[in-house]
Amino acid sequence: MPEAPVGTCHETPNVAQNPRRERSAHSVGGPQTPDVNAFIHDDFLLSSKTACGLYHEFAAGAPICDYHCHLDPRDLAADRRFENITQLWVTTDPYKHRAMRLAGVPERLITGNAAEREKFDAWAAVVPLTLGNPLHHWTALELKRYFDIVQPLTTDSAPRIWETCQERLREPGFTARGLLARRAVSCVCTSDRLLDDLAPHARIAGEGGVTRVLPSLRADEAVAVESPDFPKWLQALAAATGIPIRDFGSFRAALTQRLDHFGRAGARLSDHGLDDFSYLSIPDEEAETRFGRRLRTETFSADDAVRLRSAILRFLGVEYARRGWVMQLHLGARRRTSSRLRRLAGPAGGYACIGQPCDMPSLCAWFDDLERAEALPRTILYPLNPADFVPLAVLCGSFAEDGVAGKLQLGPAWWFNDHATGMRAQLDAIANHGLLATFIGMTTDSRSLLSMTRHEYFRRVLCEWLGAQVAAGTMPADSGPLGGLVRALCFDNARQVLAL
Repeated sequence: MPEAPVGTCHETPNVAQNPRRERSAHSVGGPQTPDVNAFIHDDFLLSSKTACGLYHEFAAGAPICDYHCHLDPRDLAADRRFENITQLWVTTDPYKHRAMRLAGVPERLITGNAAEREKFDAWAAVVPLTLGNPLHHWTALELKRYFDIVQPLTTDSAPRIWETCQERLREPGFTARGLLARRAVSCVCTSDRLLDDLAPHARIAGEGGVTRVLPSLRADEAVAVESPDFPKWLQALAAATGIPIRDFGSFRAALTQRLDHFGRAGARLSDHGLDDFSYLSIPDEEAETRFGRRLRTETFSADDAVRLRSAILRFLGVEYARRGWVMQLHLGARRRTSSRLRRLAGPAGGYACIGQPCDMPSLCAWFDDLERAEALPRTILYPLNPADFVPLAVLCGSFAEDGVAGKLQLGPAWWFNDHATGMRAQLDAIANHGLLATFIGMTTDSRSLLSMTRHEYFRRVLCEWLGAQVAAGTMPADSGPLGGLVRALCFDNARQVLAL
């Protein structure tokens, strides 16, 4: 069997000798002067014929299902037209903010009160410093795919690129939903808190369109029993549901009502950010006692918090399973680092770091509690600490259900791991310890509309990884099963799991 069963790949990366390298009619400097230094070409990141063939024949044209992101549903409902590229591309992106801080850019030019053009120029000055960082690739991909700009963003090119983007943003289709349609985004699932207004989702659903926009539940506040704001949040929950919260039973009833509300709006997923996760199985009577203590704002110890949070998580897990929802667990972030940046940039300002490896006994105890109740939902595990990749990939084989493929699975490389190295490590962990064919595929976890190009980035990394396996002789050089695997990981598995 030949090494290259599908497609072709160029013999040389030399731009001048590569006839398939992409050119742009809208490149900065005018259509008559394509930039010979552009490196976002047809076979970007693809070094073998197998990789090129798999990408171009099976991955490139697949729709996108971005099942976990932080796009603002209000922007999507209003089909917002952004005034400038800073609003669209820089303001909401903590990845860029982090890189700018590392380069010594003053916070005023990142999240402060500087003019939006100043912030764009500050980012432009940092981009050349991101060589070796995925931001360098993402920046070039986003400018190319959305604005047909192939010239690198630098201090010198910033004025021309700003003007080109301004012109394009005034064109039809350069609105929030139009930008999603440009990348063939079939569905996005936004991240919505339990008490958020879901009217924007209803408006989008009523208007229809190319991209389905569904809510998903970010339920952190429901388990934040140690937070000083928890009693106030309970009052808001009571007001939203009309259920006076006097005990653990009425609390669960109020949660159930909101879960039903999300379900009617089309929700198919929940999500918990479990940064310092511990779980202890406790009886319902103890949960009632500890909830009553918290409700009365009596002395509430760290042990009380762990036990009550565990009871709430067990209840929510059962409810997710009953509804057929997928439960997402984001594990191992340490979000409280710089109090200065938290004050200046808010709670999601790009200054978090990687925490300790996750507590495996606690995860096993929680999943076992749910499984014994026949109520373990489909679960996606997102470890932030790369030391957890293999342990969690192995854990997924410990909890299974007859007739359900991929009941638990290691999710896509997340946050500090969503670069090519992290993606390959995640693929290695699943392939070595699980079933790659059941992997749900990539999601952006992003606040930026332009981040949908990260699906292309993942797909190229995936096809290059598969091409390397073929070259090493560890996978057969057969386009049939390989192409089916690529399709599954790019779109089909997400569509099937989420019943889209």
